[in-house]
Order: sequence, then structure tokens, then C-alpha cells
Amino acid sequence: MTDTTQDDALHLTRTIPTPSSLSPEARAAISMGAALVPDRLANPQVYPALDDNAAWKARIAVMDEAILTGFAARGDTVDADVEKIDVDGIDVYVIIPAGADTADDAPLLYDIHGGALIAGGGEACKMMGTNAAVRCRLATWSVDYRMPPDHPYPTPLDDCVTVYRALLDIKPAEKIAVAGGSAGGNLAAALMLRARAEGLPMPKALLLFTPEADLTESGDSFDTNEGVDHVLVSRLTESIALYAQGHDLRDPYLSPLFGDLSGFPPTFLQTGTRDLFLSNTVRMHRALRDAGVDAELHVWEAMPHGGFFGAPEDDEIGVEVRRFLEKHL
Repeated sequence: MTDTTQDDALHLTRTIPTPSSLSPEARAAISMGAALVPDRLANPQVYPALDDNAAWKARIAVMDEAILTGFAARGDTVDADVEKIDVDGIDVYVIIPAGADTADDAPLLYDIHGGALIAGGGEACKMMGTNAAVRCRLATWSVDYRMPPDHPYPTPLDDCVTVYRALLDIKPAEKIAVAGGSAGGNLAAALMLRARAEGLPMPKALLLFTPEADLTESGDSFDTNEGVDHVLVSRLTESIALYAQGHDLRDPYLSPLFGDLSGFPPTFLQTGTRDLFLSNTVRMHRALRDAGVDAELHVWEAMPHGGFFGAPEDDEIGVEVRRFLEKHL
């Protein structure tokens, strides 16, 4: 049913089937996730008050466990050596996947983890960083930046800048690729703005996987894909508020989409047609192109936020990422 009214909105009641073109694994992931969506929409999460640090920490612990469970469910056999180091008081996981070149002149990935700007630290950071290293087949630094509630903005971004400075001491910028997914994509893009402002050289390449590039969440897909994306069913309003602590969400260091993107390195952007952050990714791609940046946009059919967690379509992302890195590194 379609009902067009004078409020310029489109009111729909519809059924959305799973495309037959998807792999059996992707179809199974959609079926499993979609079965939970009605209850998640009917019973949305109740978030703590912004000043209730204990309640937020408890909630973040649940989120971290969900991240670990999600990646563990992929069943991947990950062959990588991982060491935790301290960089100016910030934990960094140094990850060497099997077969990665570790010569002094070899390229290196600087990975910034996701987690709605409040989660994904510790073991979750280690797991996501290892996944990124294996996907890119590069030696990797994964920064375990500090987060709310104890360390809201700008501390997470400051930590990312601090570790990038340290990395530049041991590796020239032309040998570095920066990557970030979701909230990590926000921080990776904001890092480019801070690096330019502070006179630091840009990395050779930038990878933004379904980035939360606009914390106002004003894009079209936040409405069109609400409840369609079975990974992120609705906006991140509460965690954004905890992260931003009253700062203007249109500040480019909070929402890089609104910044001057000129001078950014060649950029790879990935999303899916069911991704809640589809608009973030599409608009960021257009903004980069408008700024004269060499930017590639890759959109996967029916893919939700973060991928299918183990389907062949996820492997296709890796193929495209490595192709991009081989071209620019």
C-alpha cells in the first residue's frame, strides 16, 4: 500500500523478499537476522542516563560480547601473530598475518575499530584488527583508543592521532594505509582532517567500510533501511550523545562528511543496499569526488551493516580491498 500525503513523505506497507541472487550463506544470514527484527523494533533498547557511567559500562560489556560472538560465529581459522604494545599510554595490537611482508620497506595497515563509538575495545579490538589484517594481508597496527563513558570526544580521536604520529616515526606515510569500519570509519576520516590540520603527511590510501561519517544521521537510508538492516535496525542516537557530550554534531571532527576533504588520499568505500549507513557511505563518496579525491564506491546486494559475517560476498570485499591496495601501495 502506498499513501502519499501533503507532508512530502512516502508511507508504505510492504514485504521485502530476500534476493535469489545471493549465496545460500548470505540468504541464511538474512533469514536468521530478519526473524529477530520485529521484536527488536517493537521493544527498542532502553538506554541509561548519560551521566550513569556504571550502567553504560554494563551495556558496553554486553555490546563487546556480542561483537566477539559475531566474529567467532564466522568460524574462520585466523593465522596471525598478535602482540600488544604501549604507545604513549595507548594500547595498540601489532598483528602479523601469516605470509605478510615484514620488511622495513613493506606497507602497513593502521586499523581503527568500530563499535558505535563506545564499544569494541580490548579483546574485541584485537579480533576486529586481526580480521582487518587478514583481509588486507598486511602487517597491522590496531589502535585500542579510549572511549566513553570515561573518555568521550575528543579523547578517542586524540588517541588515534597520537598513534598515527608514532607510526610515522617508524614507517613513511607512503607505506601506510588507514582503515576504519563503522565508528572506526568516522575516526579514520576525522584522522585525515586532523593530520592535515597538524601538518602530518597523509597516508597512501584510506579504507572506509560503511562509515558513520555523519553523526547527525540525516541521510535517507536511516529511514529507508530502518528495520531492513538486521544488524543495525535503527539510529545510534544515544551512543552518539554519550560520545559527543554536547558538542556540535556538524563539527567536521565529529562528522567528517561536513569537512573539507580536499587532499585526502585515494579512498575505498564499502556498503550494502540494506546497510543503515548506506547514505553515509554514498554521501561521503560524493563529497570526496567533489573535492577531487580518487574515491571508489563498492555496494553489495542486500548486504546489511558490516557484511554477512561469513558468506562468499564477504570474501568478495577482501578481493576488492586487496586490488585497491595493490594499486595504491
